[in-house]
Amino acid sequence: MTTSDQRVAVIIPAKDEEDRIGATVRAARAIPHVDLVVVVDDGSSDGTQKAARTAGATVIRHSVNRGKASAMETGASVVAMRDEEGRPARLLLFLDADLGESAVEAAPLVEPVLAGAADCTIAALPPQEGAAGLGFVTGLAFKAIRRATGWRPCQPISGQRCLTRKAFDAARPLAAGWGVETGMTIDLLVAGFTLQEVVCEIKHRASGGDWAGQRHRADQYKGVFMAVNGRRFRRVRVPKAKRRGVSVDFEPYNAFGG
Repeated sequence: MTTSDQRVAVIIPAKDEEDRIGATVRAARAIPHVDLVVVVDDGSSDGTQKAARTAGATVIRHSVNRGKASAMETGASVVAMRDEEGRPARLLLFLDADLGESAVEAAPLVEPVLAGAADCTIAALPPQEGAAGLGFVTGLAFKAIRRATGWRPCQPISGQRCLTRKAFDAARPLAAGWGVETGMTIDLLVAGFTLQEVVCEIKHRASGGDWAGQRHRADQYKGVFMAVNGRRFRRVRVPKAKRRGVSVDFEPYNAFGG
């Protein structure tokens, strides 16, 4: 197989994103190797479903909100049904619904996975205008990942990720709620997969300092806390004696070395 034969499917979990989903889908379709964009409408009460379909996405709807992890699993299942026998399974590129035109800037995530340098890539975003968080959620995720695997990611809760089907299946079942990214990172590294952060000039709608923003960050913290403690209870970690040592920013990282 050559890299030109490898196809990529974009999966976008979405809830009440009527105003942005169309631009996100159109931008995602422009990413090289992408031949399928799946939007999982996770119980929206607005016109998200119609806007996504009009923009060219395959749309699957949850009648009630099931959460991001469930939407990701639904999207991956739809992609698997669209994969053709005798051809490589599509790479899975997960994007947030609110990226708008900047979704095309996720393209650099594909190349390291395509080339076999990493099993999963994670976008490192520039500072987001209007963001009002104090870093509590990011700090919790960072410390948990470092403690369990030795990796020191720059942006541990970034949701923009490209990974192989094999890696995605190894991370299942996904952690519920907003702990999905932290749980996935720990599970993949413990399973021996290679991860890499990649700088991407992506912009999303930042959570402000109002009540809605504070509530969102509280939900994030709760989700990460539950994912972290569930894995700590089950002792999901890379034994310190087998760890490769200090990670280097933006370089492929395998917790077991190599």
